[in-house]
Amino acid sequence: MTNLAAITAYWDAAAPTFDNEPDHGLQAGETRRAWSGVLIPLMPSAPADVLDVGCGTGSLSALLAEAGHRVTGVDLSPRMLQQARAKLDAAGLRGRFLVGDAAAPPTGDEQFDVLLSRHLMWTLPDPQAALREWVSRLRPGGALILTEGRWREAGQSGVPYVAGAETLPWSGGVAADDLAAAVRPLVTDVRTEDLTNNTDLWGGSVTDERYVLIAHV
Repeated sequence: MTNLAAITAYWDAAAPTFDNEPDHGLQAGETRRAWSGVLIPLMPSAPADVLDVGCGTGSLSALLAEAGHRVTGVDLSPRMLQQARAKLDAAGLRGRFLVGDAAAPPTGDEQFDVLLSRHLMWTLPDPQAALREWVSRLRPGGALILTEGRWREAGQSGVPYVAGAETLPWSGGVAADDLAAAVRPLVTDVRTEDLTNNTDLWGGSVTDERYVLIAHV
């Protein structure tokens, strides 16, 4: 399922209400602090060059820019990126946002210290190829940070994802052990941290698996 026009239209339509979810907009102080507490300690010393793939409305990009990092966000949805740019501008933060496929970011030969993604793997038609591509974008010693999980349903706020989503390799998300196994041949080390019971991250309790994977090249 590689209909990029349909996928773009789906996320463009989701953009106006995307930040209503606590872990999307990070509008509550406790949620924002929780995400900062997870991600900032995983980052190298600022300023580092961070590539945020599938960045959506830029909430994590803003968090990292606020911590002094140089952030490039990539997303297929122009409307998501409009909000991301506005979000950083309103906060007086700098960031670069590019429209493009998160699986093959349009950043040319640039290399980064960190590649970050959140809740993206379930949307990818070829996640193994994306992982190889992402690792190739990292400098030696760079970090791959993937916040992932297994989901009850695919889609936003009960709206089904685009036609053919059920054929995606990880359409229901990916378990930590399975993602670690896919990443391990590409990196020098890999570990996961469980995030399921950190209710501040999600704005409440969750029953599906949530975690962050950290790997270095």
